[in-house]
Amino acid sequence: MVDVGNAYDARAAEYIELLGSVEQMAEQDRATIGRWQAGIDGDILDAGCGPGHWTEVLSQGGAREVRGIDASAHFIASARRRFPHLDFARGDLAALPFASGSVAGVLSWFSIIHTPPDAVPVILREFARVLAPGGSLLLGFFDGDAGVAFDHAVTTAYYWSADALGALLAPVGFVVEQASARQDPGVRRQGDLTARVTV
Repeated sequence: MVDVGNAYDARAAEYIELLGSVEQMAEQDRATIGRWQAGIDGDILDAGCGPGHWTEVLSQGGAREVRGIDASAHFIASARRRFPHLDFARGDLAALPFASGSVAGVLSWFSIIHTPPDAVPVILREFARVLAPGGSLLLGFFDGDAGVAFDHAVTTAYYWSADALGALLAPVGFVVEQASARQDPGVRRQGDLTARVTV
C-alpha cells in the first residue's frame, strides 16, 4: 500500500481539486452510500478515505463515530484540515490499526482497485476482523473481468466482478446481500456490493 500512497501523494492536489468533494460525486453514488449508512447502527470505518469527503458525509448520518484511514499522507493531511472534528489516520488496509469487532460498518469505496488480486483477500480478512458480528461492508469497484489490470490515471488498477469478490468474501465470513453495476457516460463501468459478517 505504500507505493499506492506515494502515487496518490504525487497527484493529491489535482485529485482533491477534481474529485475531493461530495458535490463532484455522482448522485447515484451518494444515494447508494446514504442508503447503506442509514442501516448501520454504530461506528463506521471509511477504509481508503482519500481526502475525507465521504467520511464527512457518513458523520452527518447519525453514526456514533466515523474514522477514516488512507495510505496517502497528503490525503490525510487535507482531511484533517478540512474536517478537524473527525478522526483520520494514515495506514495500510492490510493491517488496520483498530480492534477486532470495533465497528459496525466498513465503507471501502473504490479503495482496493489498486491492490494486486492476490493481495485482496488479506484486506477483506481485515475488514471482517474489525467488523462486529452482523457488521456490514459496502465495497465499490470497477466492474469487468476479475483481476484484469488497466491503466489508471494514478497507478495500475484492476477490474473486479461481484461474483469474483463474493467468492473471496465468503471464506472470511461474509455473505453478499446486494450487488449492482452501472455504466455512466464517459467513465468505466462500476459496481458495488454490500456484504455482512455472519460470524
